[in-house]
Amino acid sequence: MIDWNRVATLRDEVGAEDFEEVVDLFLEEVDGVTSRLQVNPDGGTLGADMHFLKGSAASLGFSAFTDLCQRGETLCAEDRAAEVDLTAILAAYADSKRLFVEGLPKAFAS
Repeated sequence: MIDWNRVATLRDEVGAEDFEEVVDLFLEEVDGVTSRLQVNPDGGTLGADMHFLKGSAASLGFSAFTDLCQRGETLCAEDRAAEVDLTAILAAYADSKRLFVEGLPKAFAS
């Protein structure tokens, strides 16, 4: 569910000293979009939301969440936004975030 190699690549790209700040920013932005989708999903912006979430998820190595967002983005592009499974997408994010937060200290323990 988490591509730890991608996480390590991100850490190398931004530097170990800035990594935590970058992760916090990504999670804050994704939390904002997922919270909005839980409360008030908008079919008019769903494709853009899926695109944003997909990119953020890929950057953080959230592979299963990335795949679901890609599927949602594709459905929206095909005028099939009603078929996007937001419940599965939001659950995948919650699971991915939990595993990420739990696994992060172990991933870079020296």
